[in-house]
Amino acid sequence: MPLSDPQARERLHTRRYAFDGFRRDDGLWDIEGHMTDVKSYAFHNDYRGEIQADEPLHDMWIRLTIGEDFVVREVEAETDAGPFSVCPAVAPNFTRMVGVKIGRGWRQAIRERVGGVEGCTHLVEMLNAMATVAFQTLYPVLMKKEKSRDPGRRPPLIDSCHAFRSDGEVVKKSWPDFYTGE
Repeated sequence: MPLSDPQARERLHTRRYAFDGFRRDDGLWDIEGHMTDVKSYAFHNDYRGEIQADEPLHDMWIRLTIGEDFVVREVEAETDAGPFSVCPAVAPNFTRMVGVKIGRGWRQAIRERVGGVEGCTHLVEMLNAMATVAFQTLYPVLMKKEKSRDPGRRPPLIDSCHAFRSDGEVVKKSWPDFYTGE
């Protein structure tokens, strides 16, 4: 276990996220997210009646279809379970993300199009995380193509985080031509 041993405790709630990236046969890419919330105990819900232990309170899905340019071509969102009968009604609003490019300004675009009463907190949380999943999915493929076209181009990962700092050991080993340390 990566954390220290905890005090004695009882699990009451579990939220699970799963994200997958796919290369499609038509040259586009699908980034999918799935989120569930479950309680370890049964409880009454005014809209659904009795929700049993380990029955999802939330069970939500979202799929972004993007091109290599990271522009959203299609969006599909579904709420299989929510605490309120109105929850699934907001899913079609997520098509407002079509045409938006994943990258700088992504979070702001989400807030403008599906923030607040126009969206769902949980689907929005997934959209925020899906940007990173998109980069993790496409980046290795795109960098391989780019390297064959322009082997001397500075990799965009440099200075994007602590590990990829231009004066650090990772850049020194992986991209010595772009190393700025001593």
